[in-house]
Amino acid sequence: MRKLFITLAIFITALSVQGQTSTNPRPLTMEEYDKALTYSIANLDNDTYVKFDNKYVLDRYENRKPYFITGADGLKKRVDLYKLIAKEGLQEIGLMVFYTNETGKRYQCLVPDFTADARVWAKYFQDIDDINKAEKNFILKLSYVLSKEMAFQQYKLLNNGKDMKEEAATYGNDICFTGDDEVTMANGAKKMIKDVKSGDEVITVDPVTNKPSVIKVKELAVHTAKNYAVTELVLVSAKEKNSDAGLNVSLDAKVLKATPNHPMLTQQGRLKIGEINIGEQVLCLNEQNGKYETYTVLSKTEHAGGVQHVYNIEADGGSTLLLNGVMVMQK
Repeated sequence: MRKLFITLAIFITALSVQGQTSTNPRPLTMEEYDKALTYSIANLDNDTYVKFDNKYVLDRYENRKPYFITGADGLKKRVDLYKLIAKEGLQEIGLMVFYTNETGKRYQCLVPDFTADARVWAKYFQDIDDINKAEKNFILKLSYVLSKEMAFQQYKLLNNGKDMKEEAATYGNDICFTGDDEVTMANGAKKMIKDVKSGDEVITVDPVTNKPSVIKVKELAVHTAKNYAVTELVLVSAKEKNSDAGLNVSLDAKVLKATPNHPMLTQQGRLKIGEINIGEQVLCLNEQNGKYETYTVLSKTEHAGGVQHVYNIEADGGSTLLLNGVMVMQK
């Protein structure tokens, strides 16, 4: 979840910058932030421009239709975006998000403008965290919607200009996974890789036919605990269908962590995980329908993982394994 917060922070910041005119917008104040959250839209289907207190306007963002997102639980959520505009100077000072769940319950949050004070941003992140506790995967769905409203290249900012050498991360020849990555077993169950034992049966997928089969683990290799560099990918399958009402999205996500040199097979060819770019596609197990499908890399980060053991499976056949539902190559 922390990674989703970081991802969210990066692209909403970029979205705020992208929406600025030549005149830098004034900061959204804490008082305005709290006040704006009391504003509501009576009819999300028809009300596209609503005035409040003769000082502010909620203007439907880019006149977009709503998003309808169906997650792995099969429940459909609705997301509507509105610009918060200060009438004086007609400056955009925030982005209001209305989120309606399958029972009709509505949540709302306000993304501050880029120049807002750090206290306002802290309050925003606390608010969406509170919503996420009540509405499972709210942050994931919010992340998806906001990412659609900006170019994919904005994700290049995810490393935030950090020099990884300063974090003393270890780059070496160990090709491995973190201990909490989950391996798909022969019976469909999941087991953390650190708990896998010799003789366990796991799934391998033929990268040509996409057909799964069962192989046995010969050995679990455990590498010395170091502060390894870790590449983390967030992959999504988003199936969109336009309708008169709005954009319907079936959304599923995977998160994979590995040392940057671990090999993976993408539709662009065999690459190290650290070489994979945002937008590339990787075969994953869609647990909603049991099929093996291509997922798109939505975000990529690289960081020092902290001192820990890393692990790799040596098997008696096949060329791939499923880690967190993502097809990866054996070492």
